[in-house]
Amino acid sequence: ESRAASASNKEINIQWYIPSVAKPSNDTETKVLLLYAYNTNPVKISNIKIFSSVSVFSGHLWIPLARIISLREKLSDLKEQVEILMQGSTSFSTSVPTSFLEQSETLKISPSNKHKMSDVKVDLDEKTKEIAKRCLSEVKALLSVVPALSSPLTKIPFDVTLQSITNLEDMFDLANGCIITEGSLFNWIISLLH
Repeated sequence: ESRAASASNKEINIQWYIPSVAKPSNDTETKVLLLYAYNTNPVKISNIKIFSSVSVFSGHLWIPLARIISLREKLSDLKEQVEILMQGSTSFSTSVPTSFLEQSETLKISPSNKHKMSDVKVDLDEKTKEIAKRCLSEVKALLSVVPALSSPLTKIPFDVTLQSITNLEDMFDLANGCIITEGSLFNWIISLLH
Protein backbone atom coordinates (compact mmCIF):
# COMPACT_ATOMS: atom_id res chain seq x y z
CA GLU A 1 0.00 0.00 0.00
CA SER A 2 2.89 2.37 0.71
CA ARG A 3 3.98 1.96 -2.93
CA ALA A 4 0.50 2.58 -4.32
CA ALA A 5 0.14 5.14 -7.08
CA SER A 6 -2.81 6.93 -8.57
CA ALA A 7 -3.50 9.48 -11.25
CA SER A 8 -6.97 10.96 -11.34
CA ASN A 9 -6.31 12.65 -14.69
CA LYS A 10 -4.32 11.85 -17.79
CA GLU A 11 -0.74 12.88 -17.07
CA ILE A 12 2.83 12.40 -18.17
CA ASN A 13 5.74 12.33 -15.78
CA ILE A 14 9.16 13.33 -17.13
CA GLN A 15 12.43 12.61 -15.33
CA TRP A 16 16.02 12.97 -16.49
CA TYR A 17 19.00 10.78 -15.73
CA ILE A 18 22.45 12.21 -16.32
CA PRO A 19 24.86 9.28 -16.32
CA SER A 20 28.47 9.74 -15.31
CA VAL A 21 29.73 6.62 -17.07
CA ALA A 22 26.71 4.73 -18.38
CA LYS A 23 26.27 6.12 -21.88
CA PRO A 24 25.97 4.30 -25.19
CA SER A 25 29.50 3.27 -26.14
CA ASN A 26 29.15 4.04 -29.85
CA ASP A 27 28.49 7.75 -29.24
CA THR A 28 31.13 10.38 -28.66
CA GLU A 29 28.79 13.19 -27.59
CA THR A 30 27.37 13.38 -24.07
CA LYS A 31 23.79 12.15 -23.89
CA VAL A 32 21.20 12.20 -21.14
CA LEU A 33 18.37 9.77 -20.59
CA LEU A 34 14.78 11.00 -20.75
CA LEU A 35 12.53 8.71 -18.70
CA TYR A 36 8.79 9.07 -19.17
CA ALA A 37 5.59 7.44 -17.98
CA TYR A 38 2.07 8.45 -18.89
CA ASN A 39 -1.49 7.27 -18.54
CA THR A 40 -4.29 7.80 -21.04
CA ASN A 41 -7.05 7.06 -18.50
CA PRO A 42 -7.26 7.68 -14.75
CA VAL A 43 -5.48 4.89 -12.83
CA LYS A 44 -5.16 3.64 -9.28
CA ILE A 45 -2.48 1.08 -8.55
CA SER A 46 -2.88 -0.55 -5.15
CA ASN A 47 -0.78 -3.67 -5.72
CA ILE A 48 2.23 -3.39 -8.03
CA LYS A 49 2.66 -7.18 -8.23
CA ILE A 50 -0.64 -7.80 -10.00
CA PHE A 51 -1.08 -4.51 -11.84
CA SER A 52 -1.51 -4.50 -15.60
CA SER A 53 -3.14 -1.77 -17.58
CA VAL A 54 -3.59 -0.95 -21.23
CA SER A 55 -3.66 2.78 -20.43
CA VAL A 56 -0.22 3.13 -18.78
CA PHE A 57 2.93 3.52 -20.87
CA SER A 58 6.59 4.18 -20.14
CA GLY A 59 9.81 4.47 -22.02
CA HIS A 60 13.11 6.24 -22.42
CA LEU A 61 15.11 8.17 -25.01
CA TRP A 62 18.80 9.05 -25.20
CA ILE A 63 19.08 12.74 -26.12
CA PRO A 64 22.24 14.82 -26.73
CA LEU A 65 22.91 17.10 -23.75
CA ALA A 66 23.98 20.05 -25.93
CA ARG A 67 20.63 19.99 -27.79
CA ILE A 68 18.69 19.95 -24.50
CA ILE A 69 20.60 22.98 -23.19
CA SER A 70 20.11 24.85 -26.48
CA LEU A 71 16.38 24.00 -26.60
CA ARG A 72 15.88 25.09 -22.99
CA GLU A 73 17.38 28.50 -23.77
CA LYS A 74 15.08 28.87 -26.80
CA LEU A 75 12.03 27.86 -24.74
CA SER A 76 13.01 30.39 -22.07
CA ASP A 77 13.14 33.10 -24.76
CA LEU A 78 9.76 31.97 -26.10
CA LYS A 79 8.24 32.12 -22.62
CA GLU A 80 9.57 35.65 -22.21
CA GLN A 81 7.97 36.67 -25.54
CA VAL A 82 4.64 35.15 -24.48
CA GLU A 83 4.79 37.04 -21.18
CA ILE A 84 5.47 40.31 -23.04
CA LEU A 85 2.51 39.67 -25.37
CA MET A 86 0.28 38.89 -22.38
CA GLN A 87 1.31 42.10 -20.59
CA GLY A 88 0.60 44.10 -23.73
CA SER A 89 -2.87 42.62 -24.15
CA THR A 90 -3.86 42.92 -20.47
CA SER A 91 -2.68 46.52 -20.17
CA PHE A 92 -5.21 47.59 -22.82
CA SER A 93 -8.08 45.52 -21.47
CA THR A 94 -7.87 46.53 -17.81
CA SER A 95 -9.30 49.79 -16.59
CA VAL A 96 -7.55 51.95 -14.00
CA PRO A 97 -9.43 51.99 -10.66
CA THR A 98 -10.59 55.50 -9.78
CA SER A 99 -11.07 55.12 -6.03
CA PHE A 100 -9.23 53.52 -3.13
CA LEU A 101 -12.15 51.11 -2.62
CA GLU A 102 -11.89 49.86 -6.20
CA GLN A 103 -8.12 49.45 -5.76
CA SER A 104 -8.52 47.34 -2.63
CA GLU A 105 -11.16 45.19 -4.33
CA THR A 106 -8.80 44.69 -7.26
CA LEU A 107 -6.02 43.63 -4.89
CA LYS A 108 -8.31 41.10 -3.22
CA ILE A 109 -9.24 39.33 -6.45
CA SER A 110 -5.94 39.51 -8.32
CA PRO A 111 -4.31 36.38 -6.77
CA SER A 112 -7.18 34.16 -7.92
CA ASN A 113 -7.07 35.71 -11.40
CA LYS A 114 -3.33 35.11 -11.74
CA HIS A 115 -3.80 31.34 -12.11
CA LYS A 116 -6.53 31.83 -14.69
CA MET A 117 -4.39 34.30 -16.67
CA SER A 118 -1.73 31.61 -17.21
CA ASP A 119 -4.37 29.39 -18.86
CA VAL A 120 -5.60 32.08 -21.27
CA LYS A 121 -4.78 31.37 -24.92
CA VAL A 122 -2.29 33.94 -26.19
CA ASP A 123 -2.60 35.52 -29.63
CA LEU A 124 0.91 35.34 -31.05
CA ASP A 125 2.40 37.88 -33.43
CA GLU A 126 4.20 36.57 -36.54
CA LYS A 127 7.68 36.83 -34.99
CA THR A 128 6.65 34.84 -31.90
CA LYS A 129 4.81 32.26 -34.04
CA GLU A 130 8.02 31.63 -35.98
CA ILE A 131 10.05 31.31 -32.75
CA ALA A 132 7.42 28.87 -31.41
CA LYS A 133 7.42 26.77 -34.59
CA ARG A 134 11.23 26.49 -34.51
CA CYS A 135 11.22 25.50 -30.82
CA LEU A 136 8.44 22.98 -31.25
CA SER A 137 10.06 21.52 -34.37
CA GLU A 138 13.16 20.93 -32.23
CA VAL A 139 11.03 19.29 -29.50
CA LYS A 140 9.41 17.09 -32.16
CA ALA A 141 12.81 16.09 -33.57
CA LEU A 142 14.15 15.21 -30.10
CA LEU A 143 11.12 13.12 -29.09
CA SER A 144 10.38 11.42 -32.40
CA VAL A 145 11.21 7.75 -32.72
CA VAL A 146 12.93 8.41 -36.05
CA PRO A 147 14.28 11.99 -35.76
CA ALA A 148 15.58 12.01 -39.34
CA LEU A 149 11.99 11.69 -40.62
CA SER A 150 10.73 14.50 -38.39
CA SER A 151 9.69 17.43 -40.59
CA PRO A 152 9.50 21.03 -39.31
CA LEU A 153 6.11 22.15 -38.05
CA THR A 154 3.98 24.41 -40.21
CA LYS A 155 1.48 25.18 -37.43
CA ILE A 156 1.52 25.17 -33.64
CA PRO A 157 0.04 21.83 -32.50
CA PHE A 158 -1.45 22.96 -29.15
CA ASP A 159 -3.01 26.01 -27.52
CA VAL A 160 -0.27 28.46 -26.57
CA THR A 161 -0.82 29.66 -23.02
CA LEU A 162 1.73 30.85 -20.51
CA GLN A 163 1.12 27.59 -18.62
CA SER A 164 1.69 25.36 -21.66
CA ILE A 165 4.98 27.11 -22.50
CA THR A 166 6.06 26.97 -18.84
CA ASN A 167 5.25 23.23 -18.79
CA LEU A 168 7.27 22.69 -21.96
CA GLU A 169 10.21 24.62 -20.52
CA ASP A 170 9.97 22.59 -17.28
CA MET A 171 9.90 19.37 -19.30
CA PHE A 172 13.47 20.06 -20.43
CA ASP A 173 14.70 21.07 -16.97
CA LEU A 174 17.36 18.42 -16.36
CA ALA A 175 17.44 19.07 -12.60
CA ASN A 176 13.74 18.61 -11.91
CA GLY A 177 11.65 17.07 -14.67
CA CYS A 178 7.91 17.70 -14.53
CA ILE A 179 4.36 16.40 -14.65
CA ILE A 180 2.06 17.60 -17.44
CA THR A 181 -1.65 16.92 -17.08
CA GLU A 182 -4.26 16.37 -19.77
CA GLY A 183 -4.79 19.02 -22.41
CA SER A 184 -3.61 19.87 -25.89
CA LEU A 185 0.10 19.95 -24.87
CA PHE A 186 -0.24 16.51 -23.22
CA ASN A 187 -1.89 15.10 -26.35
CA TRP A 188 0.84 16.46 -28.60
CA ILE A 189 3.69 15.10 -26.46
CA ILE A 190 2.27 11.60 -26.20
CA SER A 191 1.62 11.58 -29.97
CA LEU A 192 5.38 12.09 -30.42
CA LEU A 193 6.28 9.34 -27.97
CA HIS A 194 4.01 6.67 -29.53
